[in-house]
Amino acid sequence: MVRRKKAGGTTSGIKHGLDHQMAPPLARALRRELWIKNLLAIAATIASLSVLVIFCFLVYFSAPLFGGGQLPHILSWQWRPFQGQFGILPMVVGSVCLSFSALALAFPLGLGLSGFVYLKSHQPIGRLVFSVVQFMTSIPTVVYGFVAVFLLIPFLRESFSGTTGYSWLAAGLILSLLILPTIVLLMHSQLSQVDANVRLATASLGLTPVQELLWVILPLSFRGMLAAGILGFGRALGDTLIALMLSGNAPQVPHSPLDAIRTLTAHIALVIATDSQSMAYYSIFASGLIIFSLTVAINLALRWLKSQSLSHEPDSHEK
Repeated sequence: MVRRKKAGGTTSGIKHGLDHQMAPPLARALRRELWIKNLLAIAATIASLSVLVIFCFLVYFSAPLFGGGQLPHILSWQWRPFQGQFGILPMVVGSVCLSFSALALAFPLGLGLSGFVYLKSHQPIGRLVFSVVQFMTSIPTVVYGFVAVFLLIPFLRESFSGTTGYSWLAAGLILSLLILPTIVLLMHSQLSQVDANVRLATASLGLTPVQELLWVILPLSFRGMLAAGILGFGRALGDTLIALMLSGNAPQVPHSPLDAIRTLTAHIALVIATDSQSMAYYSIFASGLIIFSLTVAINLALRWLKSQSLSHEPDSHEK
């Protein structure tokens, strides 16, 4: 009995010693995790407050338009500041047209590139294409515009008579290149995520890589593809330099891709550099409020897509 008590006491002592040795590292890890959570919470709070401050800033400086009865003059179709007409609706149309046209060009191209990279991911050509797309994200926007001014604009001027080359078409082509890497990277991430979940199932069915991509991966990646398109549209909507350098900056509703247009972002940049007192100056706050509202709508659409994806996950697992 004495020996058993000693053995038991020795065992409990060893466990206590091990727990004592493990306690400090575990406590440090918990404290580190708590610090990280607190820092993330502080960062999220600062980001939320920043968005709220921006919104309040736009509302405050737009208040004279609402209180002074100037809103109908701002939300009109004529921009002739020297005649007292400050309508920004042509700029709204220009922003929407340019963003949708750039998305219409970039989305199918991005879908094709992401599918090619997926199929050739284990080959040098696939890795090369993906590296080029990643490199495109590091190119400054002004470089795209600068190159287009000396290459694309003269080409359009010579190809189509009666145009200066600075047009909706020029801005749309370059803007589609600008948002292409965003779309491709998001699509590639979605394809890779779905592939990891269905790889064994598709292999057991004997599907070829092309059949797997067309019949399984793409249908399951629909919401991710849609999210990539929405983010690409938001990226195009918020760009300033491409529209400022290539669109021609004419405040008019375009009737042809060769017409010059002005976007809301380019309008803000042009007016804020030349005016700070007239109604034209206050129009930039209305423009900013419209862009802010569209950005919020885009984020709400992305959150809705995420909630839809999460709500469908249990059904897919049950099946």
